[in-house]
Amino acid sequence: FSTRGTTMATFTARKKILKEKGQLPNVFEESVAQALFDLEATSQELKGDLRDLYILSAREVDVSGGRKAVVMSVPFRLRKAFQKIQERLVRELEKKFSGKHVVVIAHRRIQKPPKSGFSLARSRSRSLTAVHEAVLGDVVFPTEIVGKRTRFAADGSRVLKVFLDAKDKQNTEAKLDTFSAAYKALTGKDVFFEYPCQN
Repeated sequence: FSTRGTTMATFTARKKILKEKGQLPNVFEESVAQALFDLEATSQELKGDLRDLYILSAREVDVSGGRKAVVMSVPFRLRKAFQKIQERLVRELEKKFSGKHVVVIAHRRIQKPPKSGFSLARSRSRSLTAVHEAVLGDVVFPTEIVGKRTRFAADGSRVLKVFLDAKDKQNTEAKLDTFSAAYKALTGKDVFFEYPCQN
């Protein structure tokens, strides 16, 4: 009976993850889907909002100091619905994942530039630069980015410095390494987060 119950629970939790091209979720993704399903079932605060929400994928990323973070990819059309409850949802998920930080990213497709003809054939929001900028905003949400600076290292590589709204410092300071690790995992690019100097 217990095996059947577990199978049923897993099957029910599956509605919280819908991978592309009919792929099956891996064990970690199933655990994230189960956590979302449990919250929908038990949290009066989140139940109504979570009912129609699901994720596309989830992965663990390594953060400095041997820690790990959870990065969830959600359908772009559900981005606003997730953002509406994101602070509460992240807080509850972080409890379920033993304090691992949780980052929510909207899934966006990058379109290659057309080989010929008008460049207008591609929406700017689908360009590599625009998608990476949008990912940056997702990673730190709901904190606002107040400035950016590109530095060139001695070896010629570019390092992006991103300044976050200092009013959220209390909530975000412990997550700066997580933000950098998540962005690097998603884009392959290095980024450093800090706060503007307060005069």
